[in-house]
Amino acid sequence: MNIQENISLLPYNTFGIDKKARFFVQAKTEEDVKSAVHRSKALNVPVFILGGGSNILLTKDIEALVLKIEIEGIRVISENNEEILVEVGAGENWHQFVLYCIENNWGGVENLSLIPGTVGASPMQNIGAYGVELKEVFHQLKAIHRETLEEKIFDWNTCHFGYRESVFKNELKDQYIIVKVVFRLSKKPVLHTEYGAIKQTLEDMGISSPNIKNISDAVIHIRQTKLPDPKMIGNAGSFFKNPTISKNQFAALKEAYPDIPSFPMDEGVKIPAAWLIEKTGWKGKTFGKIGVHKNQPLVLVNYGGGDGAEIRELSKKIQDSVKQQFGILLHPEVNFI
Repeated sequence: MNIQENISLLPYNTFGIDKKARFFVQAKTEEDVKSAVHRSKALNVPVFILGGGSNILLTKDIEALVLKIEIEGIRVISENNEEILVEVGAGENWHQFVLYCIENNWGGVENLSLIPGTVGASPMQNIGAYGVELKEVFHQLKAIHRETLEEKIFDWNTCHFGYRESVFKNELKDQYIIVKVVFRLSKKPVLHTEYGAIKQTLEDMGISSPNIKNISDAVIHIRQTKLPDPKMIGNAGSFFKNPTISKNQFAALKEAYPDIPSFPMDEGVKIPAAWLIEKTGWKGKTFGKIGVHKNQPLVLVNYGGGDGAEIRELSKKIQDSVKQQFGILLHPEVNFI
């Protein structure tokens, strides 16, 4: 195992922030993970887990052993006429896995096309897009405890999934390292076209009877139109979660802002954070080397050479203005480091 010192993390985070790792190692197997944890104890530094680097904002150098998970592999565990269980290495690229499923006509993840990051990070965040969340296709995962190195299986119930939440972001934060994820996919997919612009995009594509590839193509088209490519402009996708407010609060806002978009939920009403940010005047604003994207105000960007601390301060200013105008506190989807 090759442990490097004082390595720039610039190539390993989609925001393109140039911060250093005190120690850095790439784990391609579960044994690599365990060995890295042992080494971190010998070096007397904590372990910092890095996947695709698509959901973090680096604001400082990391005084830790940065463990980049690169465990690969996709294998079928079991299947019948209706569904299939597929085990995937935590280091697999999420979008490439989605494309693999579509090639094999395994339904369930097509709406989650082009989400950046790795498979291992997907259950931590309970990633979601266009009316579908990861928890709908999740079966179980395998994780290694950071202290004891015990291997443990977490099923759907023990993951405690919520909106962009799981047990790994709350009660068990920084306690486990995810190494494998098993998905339950469908051989007879139920298509979800009702959310966002999917239906309109399919019509524009001349498709009246879509399949999962058509759905994926539509989602990819929408995302590429709205969201900047991290290879061109540094970003971490949606920076804030869409807030859910009470029905009474929504009724009051609806009177003041008749055009406010909304999605009824069991626990209240979900409001698009992008609409709130645009209404407060932030869309397209630039501040030196950073700013708010011109097409999607939910995305904060680094135009090159920007600092993570500056982006964090910009996010706080956006939170303050939305809170002041609408009485709604936006919560970051991105993790500050």
